[in-house]
Amino acid sequence: MLWTVCVLCMTTLGLMFLLKKLNQPYLIAYIIAGILLGPHVLKLFTQPEEIEVVGEIGILLLMFFIGMEINIPNKKSLIIKPLLAQSIKIVLSLLFAYFIGKFLSLDYKSIVLIAMLFTFNSTAVVVEFLKKHGTIHTAFGIVILNILLLQDLLLAPALTVLKFWNGEKYNFFSFILPLAVCLAIFFIFRKIRHIREINFSYSFLENDHDLQVFLGLFICLGFGVLAEAIGMSAALGSFIAGVLVGKMKAFHWLEHSLLPFKVFFVSLFFVSIGLRMDIPYLISNYKLIVLGTIVVLISNSIMSAVFFRLLNFKWKDSLYGGALLSQTGEFGILALSIAYKTNIVEYELYKAGLGITCLSLLFSTIWISIGTIFKGHKNIINKDNVGAHFKHH
Repeated sequence: MLWTVCVLCMTTLGLMFLLKKLNQPYLIAYIIAGILLGPHVLKLFTQPEEIEVVGEIGILLLMFFIGMEINIPNKKSLIIKPLLAQSIKIVLSLLFAYFIGKFLSLDYKSIVLIAMLFTFNSTAVVVEFLKKHGTIHTAFGIVILNILLLQDLLLAPALTVLKFWNGEKYNFFSFILPLAVCLAIFFIFRKIRHIREINFSYSFLENDHDLQVFLGLFICLGFGVLAEAIGMSAALGSFIAGVLVGKMKAFHWLEHSLLPFKVFFVSLFFVSIGLRMDIPYLISNYKLIVLGTIVVLISNSIMSAVFFRLLNFKWKDSLYGGALLSQTGEFGILALSIAYKTNIVEYELYKAGLGITCLSLLFSTIWISIGTIFKGHKNIINKDNVGAHFKHH
């Protein structure tokens, strides 16, 4: 195990140095490291599922940090626009999936699953680029973040549909409870959005780093577990915890204490994506996989650019936003895996979908870099007042 972890660190470090020179995000290094060390190349890791489970903690920590950094917007437009945008995207995804299904003669379940893949984007990839381009602290960045959070909310009904198709007994309560909790969260956020700080006694936490670390992890992961038990996504639960903690002065040390954990676990999540790449299948079906990846990137970009334009953003900003939301994300992989395990889709469609999803994550970073040619993010930075919506840490 020591040798395995050492080789993983060495491989990842070498790829990170290379990508730093090419001005590319480190997420690519993590995925490539997973491919190289996976069961089909160097065979250092033969059980991708083990790392996948640990890596999912990274997504919870990532959402927790986003919640700590963001301020709840006061403007209705920053809430209504994401709702309209995601609604438009769902309709366009269903239409596009319908035409793909008709062309490939797929059944309606496969068509709906393809629509789900188009619906979900990768929060980790998008947030990484928002931070890199300096747009995460702008009104445009808030709209995109809220779109991603709405997608997290949609995970619960998507999984309910898959369970229903699998023959599990439909439970009306399991559908109503997440909806009721979401409404409660909305009213709580509305109540605390004008509160600058929540006072809380924290003398017992001062100068006790060990206690701080484990309390922080417990808050982040505990909210995730609670949300998952209710029927929502664990990532959304961690985000809610981050929003609440970000309002408490007593927990301002959390960002410093948990940052190394976030970096490590997020990297493991993307390594697990690389490990799941079935290289022999990709090589034997490379035309289908490459064509599918190109279709996903272009169609998602066009659909996203269209709804940004319908929301009165300029075309260059809309095209940049379309590039950001071009990939299919980690929740799409989750839905695909559940559909395969419950015999909703066949093995071939599962492998093809997984390969296309993984490659879309890998190549979306290059696609987004191309999207920055439109210079939409520079316009947004000049146009919006950063301090009006976000607090500075």
